[in-house]
Amino acid sequence: MSSVKERFLRYIQVETTSCEANACCPSTPGQNVLGEMLAREMREMGIADARQDEYGYVYGSIPARGTKQQPAIGLIAHMDTSDAVPGATVPQVIPSYDGSVIRLKNGVEISGFDFLPALKGQELIVTSGDSVLGADDKAGVAEIMAFCERMMAEDAPDHGRICIAFTPDEEIARGTEHFDLPGFHADFAYTVDGGALGQLEYECFNAASCIVRVKGVNIHPGSAKNQMVNASLVAMEFAAMLPPWERPEHTEGYEGFYHLTGMEGDEESAVLRYILRDHDLQKLEQKKETMAAAAEILNRRYGEGTVALETRDSYRNMKEIVEQHPEILERARKAFLENGVEPVALPIRGGTDGARLSFIGLPCPNLSTGGYNFHSRKELIPVPAMEKMVDVLVSLICGT
Repeated sequence: MSSVKERFLRYIQVETTSCEANACCPSTPGQNVLGEMLAREMREMGIADARQDEYGYVYGSIPARGTKQQPAIGLIAHMDTSDAVPGATVPQVIPSYDGSVIRLKNGVEISGFDFLPALKGQELIVTSGDSVLGADDKAGVAEIMAFCERMMAEDAPDHGRICIAFTPDEEIARGTEHFDLPGFHADFAYTVDGGALGQLEYECFNAASCIVRVKGVNIHPGSAKNQMVNASLVAMEFAAMLPPWERPEHTEGYEGFYHLTGMEGDEESAVLRYILRDHDLQKLEQKKETMAAAAEILNRRYGEGTVALETRDSYRNMKEIVEQHPEILERARKAFLENGVEPVALPIRGGTDGARLSFIGLPCPNLSTGGYNFHSRKELIPVPAMEKMVDVLVSLICGT
């Protein structure tokens, strides 16, 4: 039987950074490689219907056990990692964290975080400082796989049907585009894609993305007066027209934001890429209106067609769906408490596959993985937290 630590260290060796520029699914080949590995390991456990489909999704199920009627419950995690920093992971294991500054191999330091003192004495897995670790969400993948192995044992407790899915491209908001909901056969589900141990999340942002395209007029700078429209400078004007206090670095809790994720350009053309987030759907719509108003002002200033917006909705706040099923949340709370973990309900300052799934008929709150500092070179996860989450999943599935 493989430990959850062994599984995690094995899975993060496969680079699975997703790429929004690629239209295929999965968007990168490494996700197929990991998916094939997971499907094979599930079959080796005895999960007979484990498979990877044409889009890279991995599915499998464990039949109900015992005579008591219980619900069919799904567990879901995603295979891809964020492209915020490089994804070629070289992990380090700290056998017993001494509570001091963590110095990574490339000189990056992990210090000053309020969660660090509570991790003293625990075994930690960190990065070399050159990449993400991949705990988001390979920790969730490893925990579900370790759970499956335990539930396939002869002495496993009674339970209802268990439905497993590993999805591609969650980090680029495409994790459910080809999800086989009719074939999943779950009454409800949980994504295992959260942070610190004990987090139970059923509120998330409403989300949209926006591409701002600027068309300029280039001419030799020696004769540019009253002729040149520098697209890069117009793009900078656009960015300056958005409220700076509504950026991620100045917001918390339920506060939404405009987040510039990338930019490129020259005198003739420029592109700004934004994500827009707010827990309140009306406030998200207001953010879209603010961006449209900024584009209109610049078009009046520099000529119609100078600035064009492409806005796309990504996902909605799962709260309005999940709150209709309080028994699902109560089941999760009991599972944490049975394992000595205090559940903490927090709004997600992001989104999960569960948000989209909730709106297409599968209520799906989010559970912790135990990790910290996702999407960064300072990402880390305590091994005891992963082990505890496997216990929590057993209680979740086998509880009443």
